[in-house]
Amino acid sequence: MSKRYLLIVLTLALLGFGCQLATAVTTPTAAPAPTATPLILVATPTPLSDDVLAPLDVEEQLITNLYERVGPSVVHVTARVVTMNFFFGPQSSEGTGSGFVYDTEGHIITNNHVVENAESLEVTFSDDTSLPAEVVGIDPANDLAVLKVDLPPEHLFPISLGSSAEVRVGQRAIAIGNPFGLDRTLTTGVVSALGRPLQTDTDSYIYEVIQTDAAINPGNSGGPLLNSRGDLIGVNTAIQQGAEGIGFAIPVDTVKRVVPALIEQGFYPHPWLGFLGYSITPELADVADLPVEQGILIAQLYRGSPAEAVGVQGATQQSIVGNRRIYLGGDVLTAVNNTPITDWNSLQQYLELNTQVGDVVTLTLLRDGRSLELSITLAAQPQ
Repeated sequence: MSKRYLLIVLTLALLGFGCQLATAVTTPTAAPAPTATPLILVATPTPLSDDVLAPLDVEEQLITNLYERVGPSVVHVTARVVTMNFFFGPQSSEGTGSGFVYDTEGHIITNNHVVENAESLEVTFSDDTSLPAEVVGIDPANDLAVLKVDLPPEHLFPISLGSSAEVRVGQRAIAIGNPFGLDRTLTTGVVSALGRPLQTDTDSYIYEVIQTDAAINPGNSGGPLLNSRGDLIGVNTAIQQGAEGIGFAIPVDTVKRVVPALIEQGFYPHPWLGFLGYSITPELADVADLPVEQGILIAQLYRGSPAEAVGVQGATQQSIVGNRRIYLGGDVLTAVNNTPITDWNSLQQYLELNTQVGDVVTLTLLRDGRSLELSITLAAQPQ
């Protein structure tokens, strides 16, 4: 074999080895990252035990049982009113409200504004029995009225009366009535506040009113507000205009005080002292040079009133303050039965809630810089 041939073979061998070596040292291509397998969770609801569900069942049964017991006591009141139309002709219209059975003698409690000016009244019971009703008594100041229907006692189911002293903010409040004519509708909520003064259309106040967020709508007026036992704690009477969840009920203790008098004599005699006066403010005290900044400056006595009879003194002079004519010089009332009187409203509240006609009360007065006490017998406020 020639040298030239060997040289060619050797060259080709070296070239082949170099190619293999280049292939061996080439950087390998990175393998793609593995795709994560999604984790799928399957939620299997665990049935609640009877022990867990038991309180929920009790809550539900409490409400349903209450409705079955008290529902037949709630009535639908329809008031027909005759008004004059544009051509001065009589025109009949209807208004509806709620009420509830007070006793087995056929007395029904509702709001005065439900029956006010009614030409005729009709009461419909839960079994769809409808009967004419007559007004037995009204008390516009507390917006209460008592009706009477002729129905056998066995068909009447009076509501049990609770106590205002036992009502607490936060406790359950249940209303049953006929909102928008929807008979015996039940709504629930809580007692939101206590002791509210509620001004009526007659510019008087209903005191110690219950505030609740249980839904109350037009047609609920006169219906019962109940506690969880089904006892009456109030009479639904009003809602806050322009607000939701703010309703008001006349407290049950007012019902207990007023209704017996309405049944017996047709009206409730409100205790009365027989004078008019100004609520004293710091501004009035400064202008009139009064010795106190709270109380009532007595201006005028009614002739023949209890105040006149015991020698309470009214104004002796007058003065113009701003654009008002103020009568000055009268006694200043600061307390009744040692209870401080801060203004006119506090006097009316004390008399309404703590006294009755015929009671003897002690007035604490300031006269010419001296304190004196007078005993006075309360009379009935003229109607």
